[in-house]
Amino acid sequence: MHAITIPEPGGPEALVWAEVPDPVPGEGEVLVEVVASAVNRADVLQRQGFYNPPPGASPYPGLECAGRITAIGSGVTGWSVGDEVCALLAGGGYAEKVAVPSGQLLPVPEGIDLTVAAALPEVTSTVWSNVFMVAHLRPGETLLVHGGSSGIGTMAIQLAKAVGARVAVTAGGPEKLARCAELGADILIDYREQDFVEELSKATDGAGADVILDIVGAKYLDRNVKALAVNGRLAIIGLQGGVKGELDLAALLNKRAAVTATSLRGRPLAEKAAIVAAVREHVWPLIGSGVVRPIVDRVVPMHDAAEAHRVLESSAHIGKVLLQASKS
Repeated sequence: MHAITIPEPGGPEALVWAEVPDPVPGEGEVLVEVVASAVNRADVLQRQGFYNPPPGASPYPGLECAGRITAIGSGVTGWSVGDEVCALLAGGGYAEKVAVPSGQLLPVPEGIDLTVAAALPEVTSTVWSNVFMVAHLRPGETLLVHGGSSGIGTMAIQLAKAVGARVAVTAGGPEKLARCAELGADILIDYREQDFVEELSKATDGAGADVILDIVGAKYLDRNVKALAVNGRLAIIGLQGGVKGELDLAALLNKRAAVTATSLRGRPLAEKAAIVAAVREHVWPLIGSGVVRPIVDRVVPMHDAAEAHRVLESSAHIGKVLLQASKS
């Protein structure tokens, strides 16, 4: 088969479409012929040499895919050869085939094209696990989403609105904010022109956000704590703004607030399976009914993954950028 390899870390040109050995499904795994994958920030970090796959994972980038099952390993039940699926991966999505633990498989939601389904596993698992399973967003509360026009952001807006929460977003520029509003965002903040702490305070009569979903990290840490409501929960899932910041513990204590930081890729298989099961139970019906939908900016041929990375790094996209395998 062919896959996107990274012979040496570097810029987008470091991604090389090459012939590699076919994966073999082990116990509890299935082999998926990939129709499409999606590009995530973690893939960019891996390409740059900053985020290696966990032990035992595929060396190729790609944290999600959609395709068809072509082989089943021992101990797998509930799935058959020929099933159309999408899957959460620890790596290997930028390839024509990938071996997937069966607990990380999801059926393609009703009404969703198989290629588009590749946009779903990572964002739904990330948002549901952090915003709902960890931060426990409840109806009537306010969620602040940084990067509201990103793949994560567009999904977080829709899921929060579906459960009856109020949503504030930060995004760069009126076009991106307009798209966030179309998805249901109530409070629109242009981070290039406005201070999100001040704007959120105005919009909530000084209360702040009950939950903040943050992809920035250190750069926003102090301001995120200021923006939290009493009993607020800050969920950090990205480090685009640096890894080290100063935390005012007195401010945190005064607000009886909590800060969590999680990643998905390196979790044990059992934890990933539990998250995927929760997504199937709670999110898949919302997608099947059309209440929540994947937002796809563009689809790029998989062998031209370098171009897809350039798009992601330019931040010119809204929603997800997908890679389509030639065999689809």
